[in-house]
Amino acid sequence: MQIVITRLSALGDVAIAIPVVREMAIQNPEHHFYMVSLPMVAPLFRELPNLTFIAFDKKGRHKGWIGIWRLFRELQHLKVDALADLHDILRTKVLRTLFRICGKQVVVINKGRSDKKKLIEKGYQNTLPLTPTTERYKAVFESLRLKEVDLHNFSFNITSKPINRELDLFFGKKLGKWIGIAPFAQHKGKQLPADILEKVIVYFSRKGDTTLFLFGAGKTEGTQLQKWAESFSNVLSIANRFEIDEEVMLMKRLDIMVTMDSANMHLASLVAVPVLSIWGATHPYAGFYGLNQSEELIIQRELACRPCSIFGNKPCRFGTYECLTAIDAEHIIAKIETVMES
Repeated sequence: MQIVITRLSALGDVAIAIPVVREMAIQNPEHHFYMVSLPMVAPLFRELPNLTFIAFDKKGRHKGWIGIWRLFRELQHLKVDALADLHDILRTKVLRTLFRICGKQVVVINKGRSDKKKLIEKGYQNTLPLTPTTERYKAVFESLRLKEVDLHNFSFNITSKPINRELDLFFGKKLGKWIGIAPFAQHKGKQLPADILEKVIVYFSRKGDTTLFLFGAGKTEGTQLQKWAESFSNVLSIANRFEIDEEVMLMKRLDIMVTMDSANMHLASLVAVPVLSIWGATHPYAGFYGLNQSEELIIQRELACRPCSIFGNKPCRFGTYECLTAIDAEHIIAKIETVMES
């Protein structure tokens, strides 16, 4: 079969899909897959002979309803047999309808929206963990009767590009301990206050055998990360310096990655590095925890109001953001040291 896969936006959700899609392609070599997604993630789908990446140009040729029609026509020329929709938004619903009209097989993710709504209404203390998003993605492909994949030992690697050699030119051979910190998230409800993070950075910057790598993207994030890098010893900002596959392979060299509930948690999980994840308004019960990560590496406050949203995009009902402001820098430091000593 020729199978189109759609996951058009939200970097974190795309990152969760990467191990599922890659393993599906590897375990089903008789089929060809077309991954339609964010242009920036294209390097993470390299070197698979039966997988072709198609960049979704949201602001260009695929913008608006005419753009979706144009995307459909582009995909139609590939003579595809099926569409696997991992997104289930208005754009992909239109695309699904067009494929169905043409008699193509269509399968779509069950996002469990009603269960997520109950999780928010009742709180995590009165519910059970929801189905992980990776399992929801896998169920879509199982509907196409493809071989089921096992992600328990998944680890991402790239062999077709000399990334390790390029990273050596920038940073040299690894000496001592390397810590990655990705302090930002898209929404305030998922972002630790800067003063708490700075205490962590200051503590480890004073250790002579430790190097800190700060991850982020965009002008605002890059400015803050560069400020920290210039203010403290043994701290490097890599914001806006590398392609995403190079960042992921740098993560693979780390002893630990510290993130919020963000895309970087999932990118670091691709390469099986321990991820210390910090959660505020959101909660791991929603099914977005890092692949194969230990629950011992979760830092969160046990507040009855959590989660107040699935994506952290709603303002705090109390205006305090206690779920984040009450997290102790010393607790984060102790957790990091425990992992690095193990």
